[in-house]
Amino acid sequence: MFAAVAVRSVGDRTNRRRFGNAAFWGLLAVSFLFGSRLGDLVNGILVIALMALGAGAMGLGSPQTTSVAEREQRAKAKGNAVFIPALVIPAIAIAGTLTLGRLRIGGAPLADPKQVTLIALALGIIAALIVALLRFRPPALATVEEGRRLCDAIGWAIILPQMLAALGAVFAISGVGGAVGRIATTWLPLGHPLAAVIAYCIGMALFTMVMGNAFAAFPLMTAAIGVPLIVHRFGGDPAIMGAVGMLSGFCGTLATPMAANYNIVPAALLELPDRNGVIRVQIATAVPLLLCNTLLMYLLVFRF
Repeated sequence: MFAAVAVRSVGDRTNRRRFGNAAFWGLLAVSFLFGSRLGDLVNGILVIALMALGAGAMGLGSPQTTSVAEREQRAKAKGNAVFIPALVIPAIAIAGTLTLGRLRIGGAPLADPKQVTLIALALGIIAALIVALLRFRPPALATVEEGRRLCDAIGWAIILPQMLAALGAVFAISGVGGAVGRIATTWLPLGHPLAAVIAYCIGMALFTMVMGNAFAAFPLMTAAIGVPLIVHRFGGDPAIMGAVGMLSGFCGTLATPMAANYNIVPAALLELPDRNGVIRVQIATAVPLLLCNTLLMYLLVFRF
């Protein structure tokens, strides 16, 4: 997909920085396609090149797409059928998550049991694309052009989730989680299961606010408090701890400018006068949701 966006960007003469766009999306495509074969040094150079291009070499393209009036007209004509592709994705993702891990061919699993959710999600996306193409009959390049429009609108921030997740892995490998755990057990009264749950959930939200992504905070807080205290000391269920812990981290995502692709980019795209306007609205949801997640974990994690 990124390779197709790069190719289409080269031919967009309405964008004075089309070669910068093409280089950025092309390098990102190279990273996904060949990153595991390039080695650490080449991948490091690639990341630096992406940062340099994202710092000012990219512009906003003008993909061939429909106008707002045309989209409104078609939406009225199709009615609620426009939501069918969007509903196909979660339906197949849930069904695949529950079934793919159990299917076997010749005694071997059809899908890696550890990756069934991601595989099911990918299958759902492909199925939704096919349904959309068959149901609405768009032009052949509509998917690529609409994808390019979205990529150009978001810009470099589109790779923040991967970068922040990598940052969390680096922190975990370097022992930051263990250091945080030692500080927490020294200064916080974590001798009761409820205290450990509160520290874990609130810590997930706070570290997400600092690091910008729950995927970055997750290995850190799980190594510091989740596994040693909730799972090992108090016998909590690791699956429930991980699921609700991630939801607690997402509460922090709602309240931080570090999550630029979620909170700052939309404000820029919508041309809001307040750069932090999205965050101000979301905080009213984030705080009670964090409290609910904390209570939910305490009620469930030690019961199964």
